[in-house]
Amino acid sequence: MTGRRGGAAGLLALAAVVLVAAGCSASGPADDGATEPWRPAAGTTWQYQLSGPLDVSADAAVFVVDGAETTAEQVRQLHDRDRRVVCYVNVGAHEDWRDDAARFPADVVGAPLDGWPGERWLDVRRTDVLLPLLAARFDVCRDKGFDAVEGDNVDGYANESGFPLESEEQLAFNRAVADLAHDRGLAIGLKNDVDQLAELEPSFDFAINEECAAFDECGAYAPFVRAGKAVLHVEYAAECPRAVRGLSTIVKDLDLGAPLRRC
Repeated sequence: MTGRRGGAAGLLALAAVVLVAAGCSASGPADDGATEPWRPAAGTTWQYQLSGPLDVSADAAVFVVDGAETTAEQVRQLHDRDRRVVCYVNVGAHEDWRDDAARFPADVVGAPLDGWPGERWLDVRRTDVLLPLLAARFDVCRDKGFDAVEGDNVDGYANESGFPLESEEQLAFNRAVADLAHDRGLAIGLKNDVDQLAELEPSFDFAINEECAAFDECGAYAPFVRAGKAVLHVEYAAECPRAVRGLSTIVKDLDLGAPLRRC
């Protein structure tokens, strides 16, 4: 599951002009033989649904959905509607309900995530153990036809993970996860990790943020905005926040069901 994670307030101001990366499109799957992965265009519309029956009719160009629960047929249905589909994978925390949960050795599973039963932080220093497990998950995303990956919980170093994680170790892990996606022809979005946005922007194709308006952190996304990369922004609120230039903002309930309000 997902939800608000740690991170300090951003210090950068948003760029005044949003540059749209050349060749980016939020339309259906590419068929031009290009070797580069699809990347969402800055300003694209999106839907974030991780619970309940999938509503493929939602009015959005990009769908972020659970990689394990979503079927290849549902991905195909979305592609038939000219939607792009992003595969949610929890890369930085152990989820005890996943089919592969038993494959994670006990010594890489750390402290519980506050407010998220069944989830525990992973020791991201143990890339020898974690990367093969994540590679197998990304293979599933690729084989189902997903266009991209969202890797959740990539800021354990800034939380009480149960491990003495350093910022450089987190950077190394996050970049390695990005490489796993790119090696499979998948784009990848950087989830939160606000304090490391500038360092990680070159390795990631877009960003996903939770509640930067509520935490006064949206300005930190200036590196992605300047690079013409989409910033898919969700607030868990009853009303839309003040408009944030350069971000694709939606409002959702915390359970991330089908109801969608675009801001």
